[in-house]
Amino acid sequence: MVDSSGPQKDWYSVLGACPTDDIKELKQKYQKLILMFHPDKQRQDVSEGEAEQHLQKFIDIDQAWKILGNEESRKKYNLELRANELKQSWPVDAHITLEDMNWDCETECYTYSCRCGGEFILEKDEMEEMETVVCCDSCSLSIEVKKVT
Repeated sequence: MVDSSGPQKDWYSVLGACPTDDIKELKQKYQKLILMFHPDKQRQDVSEGEAEQHLQKFIDIDQAWKILGNEESRKKYNLELRANELKQSWPVDAHITLEDMNWDCETECYTYSCRCGGEFILEKDEMEEMETVVCCDSCSLSIEVKKVT
């Protein structure tokens, strides 16, 4: 339903809507746009590139309605939007590999010294992704750790 693997589209802006719009308002906006961009309603004298843009817009409008027109999927989408808004975006001070970090057998964590004297601590199970951002335990600096394959 909502793809979390990449940058997420703002389905509300695809429809020219707001998250506070009720279902009736969303449906009106959807119907207006879907008619405007429907492939059967396009002029024949448009360029191939423009026709492709209109088709993609039509597909996006349809997808937006499938997500926002259903109460359950809209609720899930709104929760994902909220979670993304709450994520802290940290400025990254350095980029290192997992091999640059020290393995501590007792705590089963990777550690890396910060210039402030604190440490960047990465638990083994936190490195599921190919890269992750780790914050210092003493200051506001963060590093990006990449897994070497």
